Amino acid sequence: MTDIFLPTKVLIEQDVIEKQKEAWVLGETALLVTGRHSAVFSGAQEAILSVLEAQGVRAHIFNEVENDPAYDTIEKAAQMAREVKADFIIGIGGGSPLDAAKAIAVLAVNDLNADALFRHEFETALPIVAVPTTAGTGSEVTPYSVIYRADKGTKLSFGNDLTFPKVALLDEKYTETLSANITIHTAIDAFTHSFEGFLANRATAYSDMIALEAIRLFGEVVGDLKTGEYSTELRAKLLYISLLGGIVITHTGVTIVHGMGYAYTVHYDIPHGQANGLLLDRYMTYLEEKECPKLAVALSTLGYDHHALANELTTLLGLPPQLKVGQVSQFTTQTLLQKGSIQNTYGDLTEADIKALWEK
Repeated sequence: MTDIFLPTKVLIEQDVIEKQKEAWVLGETALLVTGRHSAVFSGAQEAILSVLEAQGVRAHIFNEVENDPAYDTIEKAAQMAREVKADFIIGIGGGSPLDAAKAIAVLAVNDLNADALFRHEFETALPIVAVPTTAGTGSEVTPYSVIYRADKGTKLSFGNDLTFPKVALLDEKYTETLSANITIHTAIDAFTHSFEGFLANRATAYSDMIALEAIRLFGEVVGDLKTGEYSTELRAKLLYISLLGGIVITHTGVTIVHGMGYAYTVHYDIPHGQANGLLLDRYMTYLEEKECPKLAVALSTLGYDHHALANELTTLLGLPPQLKVGQVSQFTTQTLLQKGSIQNTYGDLTEADIKALWEK
């Protein structure tokens, strides 16, 4: 059976914030959830505030979201949402502010501890508007919220139908201030979503159709990422690839690439997209050893073979870190917490397989 569910209204055009204000002003008091810089530098925050002021909507800003949002930060923001009586949440930024906005939308109207949140013990959430300023996570169309749990020493995710954004506002101009490195890392993240989604156990005919289109488009632009000069047209295409990737993983989830990538991010402070990209070579080797038939289809659609893709990724991302003594066991143990991504990986992935992947 194929289930198709995408409740987010996606609006894509230049000046979308101003032109589509009737679609995204969802209440009388908004809490804007952002990181420390990108919402301001991109111009998205100013555009949002201008429309809200003109509409007579009260706006409050929480701008303390880290690159890997911590649960304590989420609780602090949720308390602010309650104090100002916010009736909708606007997430502006990359994946971290958008993921944080989802968790804040839940905790603002539910008295939950961390474990209860991750067990989905809630039946209501504030409506969410998502404004991406990077082209990578696709979080604007997924229910997933990835939060760092200090008590677990890793990042964990939750999400259900209530945590889908109600509206997503996509305008490539808000990605134009991104550095070359961030542009590359987020583009790789977007690619891994469709690549993993196509190869996932939960893949469907519907998700495969979207994943293959995103993979094909990425094959057209991956060479351009090395130039460091990105046109408006290229940024628009990257934003679209990111959107497609989000739709894919909404239906398929992710695989062990994401499950392992969290360890690189937590222990080496490697950006999420870069961490995923650094793991693709060994992931493809694993799939070849397991004789995964869809890998050849994905690579053919991309226009690269395994080694050519690995070389491109090395050029863009560098080499993965050499693990220290004891880290293979530590990283294996932490990866085993990512039960969903393990179960979703082709080939009945075992603890021994995960350890072998870390040893490569």
